[in-house]
Amino acid sequence: MVSTADLDDHTAALAAVQAEIVACQRCPRLVAYREEVARTKRRAFRDQEYWGRPVPSFGDPNARLVIIGLAPAAHGGNRTGRPFTGDASGNWLYRALYRAGFANQPTSLHRDDGLQLFDAYITAVCHCVPPNNRPTPDELAACSGYLARELALLPRVRVLLCLGAVAFETTLRVMRARGYDWPVAVANDDERPERRPRFQHGGEYRWRTSPPGLPPAPVLLASYHPSQRNTQTGLLTEAMFDTVFARARALIAEAEGGAKSNYEAKR
Repeated sequence: MVSTADLDDHTAALAAVQAEIVACQRCPRLVAYREEVARTKRRAFRDQEYWGRPVPSFGDPNARLVIIGLAPAAHGGNRTGRPFTGDASGNWLYRALYRAGFANQPTSLHRDDGLQLFDAYITAVCHCVPPNNRPTPDELAACSGYLARELALLPRVRVLLCLGAVAFETTLRVMRARGYDWPVAVANDDERPERRPRFQHGGEYRWRTSPPGLPPAPVLLASYHPSQRNTQTGLLTEAMFDTVFARARALIAEAEGGAKSNYEAKR
């Protein structure tokens, strides 16, 4: 149980991390690109002031679900200053969060639209919009320290949900750097923890052990990213997305209730 005083401390520390993210200038290519997009704008938004800076994370500091995306969209988060806000991917994500009871409304249009998250926190492996939506390995490495610090400051997390393969692979590396071994895919528990698991939509992965002095690792879930490339082609449907969030809900309830999962019971 996290005390109110401890939560206040964690909340203040998370806010400090977000301030560092917004002020970050580590990656020259990303700095130049995000500012160029904000300067030239898209015609539909030419009368709006773009954020044009690293986009901070958003959500409940007492969250048990952490959603990890790739990076802000050029005319979404990079315009509005909030992750998954003002673009088609965000429309999908916040509808799903609303249906699963993690959000107070199904839409996310701008920073001051009244959206609140309950028990959920949204972050990314890259906080700046990258050209062609592809951060380089060096840029991901430069940003990964923020994710590591956030995970250490979210004391109640039970589930990590990675949207897309890049977020999945980067999160694995961040957890590995924190001292955790590779997790094991529940669907194939013959895998050895010394082998890095592969991304699979709907995949569920668990760490068998935790390093001394560190809390038990959350369960890791994987989903296709709700990008238009995936949603318009039918690779990701709303029913598939809802199933992932329903599983997150079930895992949270399982962790809080102390019941053993099917995976734990058979081991």
